[in-house]
Amino acid sequence: MKIAITGASGHVGANLCRTLLEKDHQIKVLVNQFTDSIESLDIEKIQGNLLDPGSLKELADGAEIFIHLAASISINGNQQIFDTNVKGTQNVINACRESGVKRLIHFSSIHALVHDPLDEVLDETRPLAIKDHIIYNRSKAVAEQAIQQAAAGGLDIVIINPTSVMGPNDFKPSLIGQAILQLYMGKIPALIPGGYDWVDVRDVVSGTIKAIQKGKSGESYLLSGHYIPLSDIYEMLRKIKGGGKKLPLIPFWLARIGVPFLGLWAGITRSKPLYTSESIEILKTAHPNISSDKAAKDLGYTSRPFEETLQDTIEWFKNNHYL
Repeated sequence: MKIAITGASGHVGANLCRTLLEKDHQIKVLVNQFTDSIESLDIEKIQGNLLDPGSLKELADGAEIFIHLAASISINGNQQIFDTNVKGTQNVINACRESGVKRLIHFSSIHALVHDPLDEVLDETRPLAIKDHIIYNRSKAVAEQAIQQAAAGGLDIVIINPTSVMGPNDFKPSLIGQAILQLYMGKIPALIPGGYDWVDVRDVVSGTIKAIQKGKSGESYLLSGHYIPLSDIYEMLRKIKGGGKKLPLIPFWLARIGVPFLGLWAGITRSKPLYTSESIEILKTAHPNISSDKAAKDLGYTSRPFEETLQDTIEWFKNNHYL
């Protein structure tokens, strides 16, 4: 098939492009600045961005499947991401309509859904987090709302809601990849309670391809992995590394006090802080029981053990000279 992709140079996109090429699909992608992750691939590149309708129309023309991966991700409360994620998604919808794309696969996020209550299973029946105080969450919720409206209007759309993605081919690296590197290299002064649901990028890619083939139009599918506390991840990394200092576990209130100082240090060292007000809030309120039963039933989705994902992630970073 002829497949158009936004966000192809990102973590999921870099893995998805490689898998689709192995299956002999023709791929056309939208590129903006970072392209190292797809530079060697036999794909057609269209220069543009989500806020440029003309480039999206050029991308969509002739495509049977359109996969919308691109989004602005921030844990620093950047207001600009709202415009990119919401207006960009509407531009994608318009381009798919005008070009007669057969099916749109929209990548939303687990953050687009309301997490409370935390003591009940989180699945596709949860409402959208339209009024969430975290800008990224709200932007993904409003974008998914626009997608749902387009689906109700007759556009063939399947929605994917992955949890936090980890795994190989993380070229940039992603925010999660940066966090793993910092933890592995001992650049984090302390750990905080809480954790997250981590999913292997290869399982997300597999679920996406199955959604193209088997996904029910207008439906959304949560692609989850395993909830693992941050402290457990660090202990696994120490085991993989064969040692390393133990880190103190500090309460959330103390971590919040340190946020301005970590931001200042990040500015001096030209790095991105792992702990921000938003990332601390995300770890504190992350849902421990996210169900992908619907994806398993409709798509045949499965997720591999977390230990395998973490081991393969570190091996990829080592083999590609990040470590």
